Amino acid sequence: MNGWRSDYVRMATEGPQTTWSSLLYRGLCPLSFLYGLVMRVRSNLYRTGLKTSYQASVPVISVGNVVVGGTGKTPMIDFLVRYISGRGIRCAVVSRGYGGSYHQDVAKVNNVDGTLRMTAAESGDEPYLLAKRNPGVPVYVARKRKFGVQAAERDGVQLILLDDGFQHLAVHRDVDIVLLDGKRPFGNGNTLPAGMLREPLSALQRADMVVMTRSGPESRSPLHYNGPVLRSRHQLDKTMTTLEGVVVPETDFIGKSCLAFAGIARPEEFFKSLRSFGFCNIEELSLADHQEYNQDILNLLLGSCDNHDLMITTEKDAVKLSTADFPIPCYQIGVELVFDNISPLVSLLDEIMAQRR
Repeated sequence: MNGWRSDYVRMATEGPQTTWSSLLYRGLCPLSFLYGLVMRVRSNLYRTGLKTSYQASVPVISVGNVVVGGTGKTPMIDFLVRYISGRGIRCAVVSRGYGGSYHQDVAKVNNVDGTLRMTAAESGDEPYLLAKRNPGVPVYVARKRKFGVQAAERDGVQLILLDDGFQHLAVHRDVDIVLLDGKRPFGNGNTLPAGMLREPLSALQRADMVVMTRSGPESRSPLHYNGPVLRSRHQLDKTMTTLEGVVVPETDFIGKSCLAFAGIARPEEFFKSLRSFGFCNIEELSLADHQEYNQDILNLLLGSCDNHDLMITTEKDAVKLSTADFPIPCYQIGVELVFDNISPLVSLLDEIMAQRR
């Protein structure tokens, strides 16, 4: 990460640390005030009915957050898909398809039989990963998610999961689940661009449930929210696979030298998890969130392979590496959410599934 960008992210998450970041912070605070005001006005327009939301014919569950950056929305959506599908409910995922190159109003990532219709570059890496992990569940991408919701309705689904939908008020939702990072849930407490908040903290009152991810002993309950709060943490899958999805036995990587790379919001968390998984001799390579694996990045990886036995990356990165040709084995490993007490979430899901229209 570039030095100026690193300084900005640190300012937005922890507050100004240097003279330069203090000057930048003071200059951005007036813009943050205006941004927060606009978001409040926008929310009130929807709340009072001056702007209308599309009401789907089936229940809609939104998973989102109030800050920019990764909080674990994809593992959360994946958990919900598996739970709901396991109860015999036909569900679908609708996503904006961040970073995808598609140009249609709405596009379907996978067929009914699970075959993929789009590449990760076309759909965005997260919708592609969800479609790959859940072949029987349709995934749609749409810049205006109303079109994706309508497409899912036409295909006869019984429940829709709206990915990163908390600020997408143009679609009515029956349940709003908000994810917050347990270690630093609101950054420095300011809205963009002086902080990480997408909306003022008062917006959290719209949530039906808050899930604290990366929760630990130092985590605190969300401020200004009195609803149900669940605590969870990221955990690596118990198996590791090749880029083609072939399961790798533990003897293939224990005790070997490894180049670990990740293009996600918090790569340091991934590297820390790898050590607890059993990797000891690791060289870490942090890339940008939603990293595009162009030839320059592939050349960087190739140049970093020397003196290593293998490479390992996240499942989210692996979907963009199907054409990569590395001189040493490259493996992928997924992430799942583990909850301290899942009962409130299960009760909420069972209630909304019983109400499907």
